[in-house]
Amino acid sequence: MKKLKLLIAGLLLTMAIPAAAQGYKLPAYEKFRLPNGLMVYLMEQHEVPVISVSAIFPAGAIYDGEKAGLASLTATALKHGTKTYSKAKLEEELDFLGASVSTYASKESAGLSAKFAAKDKDMVLQIIKGIILEPVFDTAEFTKEKKRLLVTLEQQKESPRSVIGGYFDKLLFGDHVYGNLQQGKTGTVTPLTTADLKGFYSTNYRPDGSAISVAGDFSAKEMKATLTTLFSGWKKGPKTTGNQAGAPISKPAESNVLLVNKDDAKETTFIIGAPGIARNNPDYVAIDVVNTLFGGRFTSMLNDELRVNSGLTYGAGSRFNALKNGGSFIISTFTAGKTTEPAIDKALEVLNKLHSNGIDEKALTSAKNYVKGQFPPRFETASQLSGLMTQMFWYNFDESFINNFEKNVDGLNLDKAKEIISKYFPKDKLQFVLVGKAADIQKIAEKYGKLKVVEIKEEGKKGF
Repeated sequence: MKKLKLLIAGLLLTMAIPAAAQGYKLPAYEKFRLPNGLMVYLMEQHEVPVISVSAIFPAGAIYDGEKAGLASLTATALKHGTKTYSKAKLEEELDFLGASVSTYASKESAGLSAKFAAKDKDMVLQIIKGIILEPVFDTAEFTKEKKRLLVTLEQQKESPRSVIGGYFDKLLFGDHVYGNLQQGKTGTVTPLTTADLKGFYSTNYRPDGSAISVAGDFSAKEMKATLTTLFSGWKKGPKTTGNQAGAPISKPAESNVLLVNKDDAKETTFIIGAPGIARNNPDYVAIDVVNTLFGGRFTSMLNDELRVNSGLTYGAGSRFNALKNGGSFIISTFTAGKTTEPAIDKALEVLNKLHSNGIDEKALTSAKNYVKGQFPPRFETASQLSGLMTQMFWYNFDESFINNFEKNVDGLNLDKAKEIISKYFPKDKLQFVLVGKAADIQKIAEKYGKLKVVEIKEEGKKGF
């Protein structure tokens, strides 16, 4: 009888999980804009005495111009000291409070994330204000950081999976700013100085175009007053016009192959891809479901064929990298040098089958259940929720994406899935990047498109 009760309890718990997922709604939040243009989001969450802060700025790699790596180094250097704290003192204070604050830059934006005990909010928010508004860009600290980055850039040349994404972006996007290298390269990073960082900061770190979100254990009324006091003095910066992120992204006129030669490579790492979608695409959820089935999970079509059935790789997948104004679709994997051709052919075969055979009801139901099951855990903590709010700001979507998520997943049927495949999953004019031993695979690479060969240890022209 005891075992029967435990079994029934387990079944009830299992049944309750989908019900909870189906009923998930974004917790209540409020937003307001300061006179200087800064958008602020507040979400009270009193379950745990913790507060998380997320901030986003129009200061990503797309603003680097000819100084690739500048956005990344500037974001890192925000924590090299402020008018109030040296770098060492800043780290000491945060460590004493058990608080964490990190800064970073991505392709389009730069950001700050922080987590700390609710009781320490006044102290940590003052520190965050200093990092955002009063960085000093210490020359000695910058010199050390630049040396570390240059070493990293050289080390990455030994790891194809560390560099192949940058090669692919440059191949796909060309001279568009989405082709900019986030970390830069040796030739662009070496001449950078703190003067470059200060110039980049003054131009791109400005309140208009930026957002701060706070989630956790606080009073929204009090937090609104605190943030207004802290950030109202942040002056608007000059308008930037040179990044051209919104410029049209040229679609490839033909299939191209970039072969990156690594003489000592025993494997071939490759990406097959094409233009993708913007993050606020109305079909985003449906695309995610179909891609989950195609290459977005371990039991996907791609992984089944390339790993399980053929043994050509330890793993293969696909994803849509969605940015504000566009993005990319990629299939990525690696294989032994001698199986380069069958692995690429198999990946293309699976893509062609997606178009020719489509998907069936059983597979679609499986993918829908998987996506719904993964969804609520992504937005459980204050850190996740604060990050979500700044993403909502940056990519221009609202709470309907969260609140209608399960409904939109459930609304995907076979006819709509067929339309999604035809519209968003490429089948021709594909772009290929292969990193491997050119002497062994160049003839193979030539069959997939117009070929260009570069050396992984060299910084060739036009960004390679």
